[in-house]
This record gives sequence, C-alpha cells and structure tokens, in this order.
Amino acid sequence: MLSPQLPFMQIGMVDTAPSPVKLPTPDSSDGFLVCGLGSLGQNCVANLKSFGVPVNAINDAMPSEWEVVDLRSQIDHLEIGDCRQAEVLERAGIRQCRAVLLVTQDERVNLEAALTARVLNPQVRLVMRSGKQNLNQLMGQQLQNFIAFEPTQLAAPAFALEAFGEELIGYFSLDGHRFQVVKQRLEPDNLWCDRRQLHELDTSHRRVLCHTPAALVRSTEALPRTTPSPSSLFYTWLPDTVLQAGDEVVVIESDAQLRTLHSEPARPVRQAPLAWARQTLKWLSDWRTLKQSLVDLWRSRSEHQLRRVALICGATVLALCLVGTLLFDFNSPADIPPFNAFLYTFVTLFGGYGDVFEALEEFDNPRGMQLFGVLLTVAGAAFVGVLYALLTEKLLTLRFEFMERRPPVPERDHVVVIWLGRVGRQVVTTMQELNQPVVGISPHALDAEVLPNIPLLTGDISAALDKAHLATAKSVVAVSDDEIQNLEVGLLAHRVNPHCRAIIRTYDQQFTDRVAQIFPFAQVLCASALSADAFAGAAFGEHVIGLFRLYRQTVLVTQYQIEAGDTLEALLLSEIAYGYGVVPLWHEHQAESGQLMPSEDIRLQVGDRLVVLATIGGLRRIEQGQLAPRSWKLHLDQARTAEARFDGAAKIARVSGYRLGEARDLMTRLPVTLPRPMYRHQAMRLARLLTRAQVTAQVVSPRPSSPVAPDRRPDQI
Repeated sequence: MLSPQLPFMQIGMVDTAPSPVKLPTPDSSDGFLVCGLGSLGQNCVANLKSFGVPVNAINDAMPSEWEVVDLRSQIDHLEIGDCRQAEVLERAGIRQCRAVLLVTQDERVNLEAALTARVLNPQVRLVMRSGKQNLNQLMGQQLQNFIAFEPTQLAAPAFALEAFGEELIGYFSLDGHRFQVVKQRLEPDNLWCDRRQLHELDTSHRRVLCHTPAALVRSTEALPRTTPSPSSLFYTWLPDTVLQAGDEVVVIESDAQLRTLHSEPARPVRQAPLAWARQTLKWLSDWRTLKQSLVDLWRSRSEHQLRRVALICGATVLALCLVGTLLFDFNSPADIPPFNAFLYTFVTLFGGYGDVFEALEEFDNPRGMQLFGVLLTVAGAAFVGVLYALLTEKLLTLRFEFMERRPPVPERDHVVVIWLGRVGRQVVTTMQELNQPVVGISPHALDAEVLPNIPLLTGDISAALDKAHLATAKSVVAVSDDEIQNLEVGLLAHRVNPHCRAIIRTYDQQFTDRVAQIFPFAQVLCASALSADAFAGAAFGEHVIGLFRLYRQTVLVTQYQIEAGDTLEALLLSEIAYGYGVVPLWHEHQAESGQLMPSEDIRLQVGDRLVVLATIGGLRRIEQGQLAPRSWKLHLDQARTAEARFDGAAKIARVSGYRLGEARDLMTRLPVTLPRPMYRHQAMRLARLLTRAQVTAQVVSPRPSSPVAPDRRPDQI
C-alpha cells in the first residue's frame, strides 16, 4: 500500500510519456482523480488542468485517440486498470485526492468505484456520472460530499436554446424565479438608441452581460475589450457607452415575460355544411384536381393499401350498378321504371338475390339474368367486407387519437425534434416551457402519457420528415445516439430548407470541430464538452445549477455557500464581480429572503448563499483567490454643501469599502484622491453617485501596466 505521505505528483507512471511542465505543486491533498478517459473524461481533465492542479487518471486501456491537444502530457499519472479495484485506486493516489470524477460510460462501474473510493478516503469528494435520478438523490442523502450528473441532461437545454433561435440564449429557474438570457440587436426606432448609456440598462431585474458595437457585430473576430477584465465575456465594455442603432446587447432578465417569436397555432375553424357542400362540388367539377387526388391516393404508401383496395371496389360497384340497371331495364318483360331497375340491381348486389330470384325468371334471357344476379351477389359480399374493414380501421384510429389527444403538426415556424430519447424529451419539454411550437419524431411508438401535448410522428424517419412540414420548419434538432445519423438528418434538413437551423448532437470534440468547420450552417454541439465544465466545477465543491452557451463559451450558473476562510468571505459583490469576472444573480443572507440582481454594495458573510454566472475561468479564479488588480482611483474636487459632504462620505463608505469615519475624514480634506484603488466599473459608478450628491468627482486612469489575463480555453493552458 502506498504511503499517504507520498506527494500526489510523485507516484510512478505506467508508461514513459514525457512529463509535462509542472505548475507550483499544491498540497498533497489537493489532487484530482478522473476515472474514465472517454470524451467526457478527457474534457474534464482539460478543465481541471486549467485550474493549475495535479490530475491523475484511470482507464481500462490506453486511449486510442486524444480529443484535446497535448492532453496526455498534462496528466500527472495515468493508471491502466479497473477503477473499481482498491489496489488500482491506491496506485492512482486516491488517498491524496481532494475529489474523484467517475465518468466511465458504465453507471454500475461508476457506482462501485465511488463506494470503493469512499472506503479508501472518507473525505474525498465524489462526482459521479449517472442517469438514475432516484438513485442519485438517495446516494446524496446517505453520502456526504457526493453529487451525480447525467451529461446529456446537462447539455439538453443548450440544444433547445440553439433551436429556439439567436435571440434567446439562456433559460433557467432559481428558487421559483425564472431567468432568461436575451441577445438583442438594436433597431433605429428602439427607445434605447442614442438615449441610454449601458449602465442605465442595469435594473433590479436586469443586468448587462455583453455589448458589441454595430461596427463589430458582423465581424468574426473576438469581442472587443474596451476595458481590461479578467473575463473574456463580462465587463469588457464601458458603462458610459451610449447605445447606437445596430449595437448588439446581451442581457439577463429575471421574472420577465418570455420573448417567444411565435404564439400557439390557431385552431382550424369548422366550416358550415353549405360551404362544405359547395367546396366538395367545386372539387368534383375540377377534373384535374380530382384526377391528381386519385393518383396521389393510388401512389400512397403501404399503410394506405386498404384504401387502395376500397377505391377499386367502389369503382367496381358503381360500374356494376350502372350495368345492372341497364340490363334490368332492357330485359324486363314490361316497361318498368328505371328506378325499379336500379332497385333490383341494388337489392341483388347487397345480398337480396333470393328476394328477386323468382322475378328474374319473368325477364327475357332468364338464365343470363340469374347468372348476372349471382355475379352481383358475389361482388356485393366482397364490397361489404372491404367496407367493414375500412370502418374498423377508422374506428380504431379515432380511438387511438382520442386516447393520445395529440394536436396537429404546425404549418410553419416550428421545431422538429428527432429521436425522443432522454435528451430529446428534455428538449421538447424546454420548448413547451418557452411556448415554441414543436414536433417530435420517433422511430417507435410512445406511450400515450409520454409528451401528450405535442404532435408526434412515428415510423420511418425519412417518411416522417415529409409529414413534419420540414420546408417551413424553423429548426431541426437531431439528438440520437448515433452522431453520423444526426449529421445525415442535419444535411437533409438543410437541403430541403436552407433557412432551417440544424442542431446536431455529437460525442467527439474533434468530430465536432471538423463538422462545424465544413458545414458552417450547422450548430454542432458536443454533449461531453458542454457537460465537462459542470463536472469540473462540481469537483471543487461548487453546485452547478445549469449552463448555456454564449459566444461559443460555456457559462455556468453556479451556487456558493460562503464558509469561513472562503475566497469570497468579507468581499463586496462589486469586488467579486469585477475582480473574478462573474455576474452575481442571487444573494441570500442566512434566514433572510433572497434578493434578485443584488446590489454591488453587499458584503458577503459566512453562511450567505450566492449564485453567479461564471465561465470555467471564473470558477478557477474564485477557487484560487486570484482577484484582478485594482488600479483606478477617484479624485474629489469639492462638495457644494455640507449635506453633500455627509452624503458623499456615506456613498464612499458603501461603494468602496471605507469605514464611515475614514470616508468622513477624506471629505474634510477636499480636494483629495482616494488612496484605495478600485475597479474601473466600480470607480465610475461611485463617481456617478457622488455627482448626483453634488460632489465633484472624476475617475483617474492608472499608469500603464500589464493587461489583465482573460479567460483561456482548456486546450490553450
């Protein structure tokens, strides 16, 4: 057994791969272990390495393909073996681990390995891949420091939002409140244009996330960095920027009316009987239309073969009725009315041969008329059988339709979701929450209680696409377990409707990058890469509520419970936001009710609960306590009144963190420059507040210094 005093990074290697360049060695109990190096496992390793921590890994065999460039050299120790075995976990350094990520594709293996790891290291944090919701909940109640995710369920909202369009980017719920991330391109008649500055958009229910000037909206380059920020997404704009027509703004709103592009389709209006009769006569009088309808019915698919037989029988019966009426009329012993000749034919056709047999002997050529009567009887029996079959089919169809109660397929601007597995069902559910018309396609029939309120097409996928009005659809989401099949459907959708958004689910990051490069019209999402950020964040003890994609980066909705010695303890929310590059959404102080879009002037205390938007880089900075440097100062010239001095001191203490006595002392020595530096957004906000309080203030730019390092992708670390 390995000694627990051995450093985590000194455990022997299985192969002779070159050692990576080491970052400063963390504590021996600060290592991480990833069990399973599939697509999800490799992305988890890449994200963990971006935190600068040692990462070991276990896999049953040497991976045949590495999705992330130079990932093998970043793994500090790779153990080949079964992660369920105690000796394998021991050799991989389980006793020096802070957290273990169990992300193999076999849920049973993950569970057994988790139990073994907890026995070997009772303090280790367990992050397990599992789709069994009930088991995950029960395990979480019985085991401390345990959390389980299903990667496909984490990524499903991202597929739904991609299908919804470019306007709605994120959507999630938090403590009964719903949040949506909306991207809006300003039109010339927008009330914000030429009137509002960016900071004026921040309200008690809205925060600005990103701003792109009109000149750069069409550019393929990275977002402009007007001001240095530790985040490549957030706070890269200046608060006093005046909005112009053509600018692109991304905001997050709470408890706002959802911005749906389309309302529910209107129900068809029932036609009056007279209008229906007129329409039917018009249809029958149009020979071309009638002929085309008959041809289409004849060429229908195999499920309509019975109707084809009915068409033949109906035409035969009409011909026999006409021929029989003429024969009875011409061979009658006396002149009988044509209507009586028709009745003879009709009665004989539907089984009444015995009733007219004696009368047939009085006709001219009685033997011939009797044989013709037999022919009519046989034809009538066949027709009645087909009629009963049609009625039975129709009744059963109506019964099933009544049981399912599914609405009709929308005519246009709807989303087609193909393969209603675990991900597909969640995508459809999200679409229903957003009031977006949706159609589901499944190769197999579903139970009536599964998604009962959506149109459902089953059977052959190609045939179902024809019925799903693909030519007028808004988006197609292909989320089967076969990424090649998903690509095929995406290409088919683009061929039928070039304006249709094709969202393709993949499982390999390299395949994802290639498809996205060759087919730029497709939105290709790798479920493993999306979920890996959440797994990595959970490994550090954070609770990831949800995620969404913004400008090709994954944004995590992350919850923190402030503890003693935490890197967030005793910090103002403004310092957390601008220093770590995250966006606070929710603050709750112990037993008090939570606050949406909390004030930047709140100082965190032990026991507080904070929910933020953050990229994986933001989580890394919080974990390591890497606050961006404060370099902006505020110069105060004069206060116009004594009351302005008093109010100015209160605002300085509230915004910049000075004690009230210190702030009042500074206000007595005007003009003065506040000695404590601040972040640029923080300093500009304080200057605005002081100006309103009749205190002349201006922001002092710092001396030239090295720029703040922005977020980096895991493969760039």
